[in-house]
Amino acid sequence: MKASKQAEFAAAKPHANLTTGEVIRMLRELKGWTQAELTKHSGISATNISLLENGRVVIGKRRVEQLAKAFDVHPAIIMFPDYEAKEIQRAA
Repeated sequence: MKASKQAEFAAAKPHANLTTGEVIRMLRELKGWTQAELTKHSGISATNISLLENGRVVIGKRRVEQLAKAFDVHPAIIMFPDYEAKEIQRAA
C-alpha cells in the first residue's frame, strides 16, 4: 500500500451546526419517543420539551441533567452540541 502524505488530505468541513433543541429532538427521535414519552422518562413537561426543542427557552443545568439521564448520554452532548465539531476542526 502506498504511504500517504499529510498534505494529500484536507480537513473535513462540518456538515451542520446543531442547536441544543435540535439535539434534544434528534435524541428523542432516535429513541423512537414522542414528546409525551420523553416526559415520562425525564420528568420534564411536554410543554417545556416543545419549548426546548424549538429554542424558545434556555436550557438550564437541571433540565440538561434530566434529559441526559433519560437519553443515557453525557450532559455535554446536549448542552454543547457544537463543542466536539469545533475541537476537531481546530485540531485539523
